[in-house]
Amino acid sequence: MELIQNTPDLSAYLAADEVVDHDHPRVRETAALLAGRASDSYAYARLAFEFVRDTIPHSQDSGDPRVTWRASDVLEQGTGICFAKAHALAALLRAEDIPTAFCYQRLGVIHGLVAVRFNGAWHRQDPRGNKPGVNAQFSLDGERLAFTPDPESNELDLPVLYSEPHPDVLSALRAATDRAHLWQTLPTALRGTP
Repeated sequence: MELIQNTPDLSAYLAADEVVDHDHPRVRETAALLAGRASDSYAYARLAFEFVRDTIPHSQDSGDPRVTWRASDVLEQGTGICFAKAHALAALLRAEDIPTAFCYQRLGVIHGLVAVRFNGAWHRQDPRGNKPGVNAQFSLDGERLAFTPDPESNELDLPVLYSEPHPDVLSALRAATDRAHLWQTLPTALRGTP
């Protein structure tokens, strides 16, 4: 699958905003701790991925009812669904000048991932969190994502790399009073995608 940037401006994939608030003290502190253990940007990206994947439980797996969506809130509260964890990882990566995009899969509902840019190419990563039957790994040599879409079930990888989280995702996260409510309103498609 060819990944397609929604904007040709690579600097857009480094930007901070209300969601990817990599200028927030909690994000900066976490990024500095991880950077202190990394020998280069690739090692940092792997450490950031593993930190988000392994130390921030997916709220469905942990039973946490809270809904987070801003990167700094995900890090402070230590919980989030796939989208929120992708926002946190993007903030940590962008804090260290690693271009990071948001991308999605349609798996009955929309599932959120990120893509990192190394050596002139984009590489999708899934920080969702591992559990029995899910074994996502950081990889620049072939994808090792949490899920593989089943075309017979109308599941698919969406090829667009967004510089900001998709508005449909943010609307659902922001409107949710708790995770149970969010589960009722998760998008099953994204405007402007197949």
